[in-house]
Amino acid sequence: MKLFNAGAIAVVIGFLTVMPASSEEEGGAARGREIAEAACAPCHAIGRSGTSPNPKATPFREIGRNYPVDNLEETLAEGVVTGHPEMPKVKMTPKDIGAFIAYLRTIQQ
Repeated sequence: MKLFNAGAIAVVIGFLTVMPASSEEEGGAARGREIAEAACAPCHAIGRSGTSPNPKATPFREIGRNYPVDNLEETLAEGVVTGHPEMPKVKMTPKDIGAFIAYLRTIQQ
């Protein structure tokens, strides 16, 4: 089953590069949630509750159970690549990585 096509992936990546970053006063976690909504919510539950639209996709609030969230920095910098073809490759800027990790910290169970 194919969940993404090349055009959809290009749109998501393009969206990530043109979205304005939140100011430091507003907090990086808000920017991290924007990134999660744009790039990850089609498959993952990105909040503190709810089920993932794709039953095989780990809810973000549970990531810390299996992997230290702070250790995701290098993986995100290199581009998330997994063993299943449905997941698009996602590459983030260093600033976006920090914001994304800040958001993940706020929702861990």
